[in-house]
Amino acid sequence: MSRIAFLVAAEGIERVELTEPWKAVEDAGHGPVLVSPDTGQVQTFDHLTAAVKLPVDQVVGDVAADEFDALVLPGGVANPDALRRDGTAVAFVKDFVASGKPVAAICHAPWTLIEAGVVAGRTLTSWPSLQTDLRNAGATWVDQEVVIDGNLITSRNPDDLPAFSDALLKALG
Repeated sequence: MSRIAFLVAAEGIERVELTEPWKAVEDAGHGPVLVSPDTGQVQTFDHLTAAVKLPVDQVVGDVAADEFDALVLPGGVANPDALRRDGTAVAFVKDFVASGKPVAAICHAPWTLIEAGVVAGRTLTSWPSLQTDLRNAGATWVDQEVVIDGNLITSRNPDDLPAFSDALLKALG
C-alpha cells in the first residue's frame, strides 16, 4: 500500500479538490495522509462557504518526502497562498519534486510549486489566473484538463478531478 501525502494549510482548501482525490486514492487501496503545518483540524470550503473540518494526520515539519509515495496539493485560493508563505511546507514540496515521485497539483495549488522553485522549464496547467505567475516563473502554461510533465501532474479546476485522479493513480502504478 502506497502512502500519499495531501498537503494543505489550516483553511481555504477547496473541499472537493481534497476529498475526491482522497477517495480515489483510498478506493485504489492506497493510504492517504493529511499533512498540514499545524496540528488539529483544517477547514475546507465549497468556494467561499465553509464546509467540513478534517483532522490533521501529521505535521509537515515532522515528515519527509521519503516517507511517502506521492504528494497531492489541493487548491482553493487561500490554501496554496498560505502554504507558499510557510518555509517548511515549501521545502517539503521542493524535496518531493526533486525525489522524482508523483506530485499532483490542481487549480491554485501551483502557487506552492512556483514558490518551491520547481516549475522552470516545465509545462503545467492551473486555474487560468495563475498562467502569468507560472510563465513568469519559467513554466509553459497550457489550457488542458490534465498535464503530465515528468513527475508533475496538474489540472485546472474541480471539473477536471476525474482526469486528475486517474493521472495520479496511473502514476502510482
